[in-house]
Amino acid sequence: MNPLAFLLARTLRREPPLLALSVPQSALLAEVTGKRVALVGNARALGAQAHGAAIDAADIVIRINRAPMPAAASHGTRTDWLALATALGAADRARLARARKLWMSPKRKRLGHAIATSPGFYLHPLADYAALCAQIGAPPTTGLMLIDLLARAPLAGLTLYGFDFFASMSLSGRRNAAQVPHDFAAEAAFVAALMARDSRITRVE
Repeated sequence: MNPLAFLLARTLRREPPLLALSVPQSALLAEVTGKRVALVGNARALGAQAHGAAIDAADIVIRINRAPMPAAASHGTRTDWLALATALGAADRARLARARKLWMSPKRKRLGHAIATSPGFYLHPLADYAALCAQIGAPPTTGLMLIDLLARAPLAGLTLYGFDFFASMSLSGRRNAAQVPHDFAAEAAFVAALMARDSRITRVE
């Protein structure tokens, strides 16, 4: 899709042409079959840990938005998939250029042409977002959308790093929990319930 056609579809909220740019969800999930996945959140507390080697040892490493990596010892160095709900600045685009891009946000107007036409691009369906939003009673974070999505896949294991549900705030910004439109208590309960019934999913403190 050329940039003008993309801009028109995005502006007029024409979902089918945008979805046509995406790999099917089934194909995306098939790619993690039998794989060990590390999902790295942006909690500040992760910076005080030494999980970098374990993160990089996963078969697939997924990071979120600007994917801050202050040190290899705490965060590792690989980014195979990058899940986005925000635009990236030039420096982050260059640093994360090789990662597969997943656009998770329902806010299509933030989606750029370069991201949408990148190799292996995935666009998260609006229906999936709406269903999760209804389930927790608030707009879900990008991290929770990924957890919900990956739990449906035939993966070998999913390890969550840097998920403390905003207890230590985020490396990506300075806002506190009251300043963002998410219900972190509901998200923590969702993940706890999911881990209780799915032994493939673990959260590392």
